[in-house]
Amino acid sequence: MAGVWAQNSYCKRRQVGALLVKDRMIISDGYNGTPSGFENQCEDENGVTKPYVLHAEANAITKVAKSGNSSKGATLYVTASPCVECSKLIIQAGISRVVYRDEYRLTDGIDLLRRAGIVVEQVD
Repeated sequence: MAGVWAQNSYCKRRQVGALLVKDRMIISDGYNGTPSGFENQCEDENGVTKPYVLHAEANAITKVAKSGNSSKGATLYVTASPCVECSKLIIQAGISRVVYRDEYRLTDGIDLLRRAGIVVEQVD
């Protein structure tokens, strides 16, 4: 389902989707893109990702925070392994498990999650 959600992204270089699940219910979702109210273009004229584009994980985490729900003990399903910046947010949000499909070229985010005791799983 995170893969389907990734298709909502306007990003051309990579489309990433994330779902936050707790007690067998989706409590938040996100995909990579620009902040609310910005143009739906993730890359500049040279194909470089704009610096203010949010990752799918960050969108899902901030969306659940805005809703007043708690992500403590939740599972994050994401189409690509989290970067180190998103991993810091995952840790602080109290998410206890991360399931991802595609391995990103850098593993520092996954390494940080494991160091924090978060269960990390890769699926096909």
